[in-house]
Order: sequence, then structure tokens, then C-alpha cells
Amino acid sequence: MLPNPLMPLWATPLGLHRFAQAHEVNPLLVRVFRSLRATDPGADPQAAFYASADDLLQRVRLPEWNALVRFIVDSLRQTVALANQGAWPEATPGLQIALRGLWFQIANRGIHHDVHTHGNCSWSGVYCLQVDDDAQRQAHPLLGTTNGVTRFYGPHFNHLGGAHMDFGNAYLQSAHLDVPPLPGQLIVFPSWLPHQAMPYDGADDRVIVSFNASVHAASGSDQLHGYSHV
Repeated sequence: MLPNPLMPLWATPLGLHRFAQAHEVNPLLVRVFRSLRATDPGADPQAAFYASADDLLQRVRLPEWNALVRFIVDSLRQTVALANQGAWPEATPGLQIALRGLWFQIANRGIHHDVHTHGNCSWSGVYCLQVDDDAQRQAHPLLGTTNGVTRFYGPHFNHLGGAHMDFGNAYLQSAHLDVPPLPGQLIVFPSWLPHQAMPYDGADDRVIVSFNASVHAASGSDQLHGYSHV
């Protein structure tokens, strides 16, 4: 018998990072985003939800914003490198990180974002700028600990609907992960991973930055295997 006959296949990589400058940067960016919302002619200033266009890289010109973008790119690079250990060729050169879209959202009064994935990219992420204090957020009389969390659904989730549930497949029954919103925290995840923003209600708005990104070899080629011509 093999020393370990079990093969735990197809793990799902998820990166969790903390921005050291969040305390100084976040309040300023929240004010900037509120100003962008106020000057958007198509926005309702009284609405419980607002999402900007995904062109923040071109619209915001501030040192604090540049620091956050550098943190996002560095965190994404680290997560991608760790996730692809053993999959890339040994001599893989440096990486090109392309941010395909970067936008902010402001939500409150029970607003949620239903289950979805992100297309035309390999990685996505959510950075939290503002939300109620964690203890206050979890003390909500109706929403409780799920108030404003990001919920991820693992590959096993789709099997729950038709599966016969017993002790033999108990590993299927923890098919989702709730990540609490914490100011300064960045979650980096594969774009194919289903997720949703659970309903949020609080004294402070839930303000986040989201992004989509693609990753390429510095050589400009994403070909992992060589093929000879016959």
C-alpha cells in the first residue's frame, strides 16, 4: 500500500492580503469615490447602491491611489506565483500583470450582489475600504455574522443539489466560505470561482474596490508547451 493512498485533487487558491497603508489611504479614497458618485449625471444620490465604471486607472490621479494599485498588483503577483507552483516551467521569466478593469461600489440598506463569476480574465479581487466595525457589523439583528461578507462557492457546491447526503460525502457539505469585510483587506480569487456579496446594512456604507486581471509571461507568450513541426 502507498504511504498515503488519498489524492486530494483540485484545491482552490485564494489569496488574503493586508494593505499596510490602509489607515491613511482608505478615508481619502472614500471621499474621492463619493465625489465621483456625486458628479455622475446618471447616479441617484439617494440610492442604496452605486457601482462606478471600470476605468478608475484612467480617472484617478493621486499618490494614495497609486500606492493602493501597486499593493493590488504586488499581492496578485504573489498569489498567482504561489498558485502556479509546479504548473509553470521552471525557467518562467517575470510576469506581466494587466488590470482589465478596476471599479468601486458603495452599498447599504440590505443591498446584495447575487452569485456570479467574472469573464475575460483569470483573476479577480475585492479590496475593502470602509464598513461598520466588525463587532457592530456582526451584531445586526437580522443579518448577523453574514452581514456584508463575501461568500465563495467551491467546486463541490454544484453537487449538493442532487447528491445523496450521508457520512460518506460529508466533505461536500462545507461548500462555501464566508470572508468578512475588513478595511485594508484584499481577497484575490480565480475569476471562475462563483461568489456573491451578502446583504449589508450598517451605519457606514460598505465601500469596496474590485478588479479583473490577466497574467502573461514577460516574453509576451502564454504558451506553456512547445510543439515541433512535422
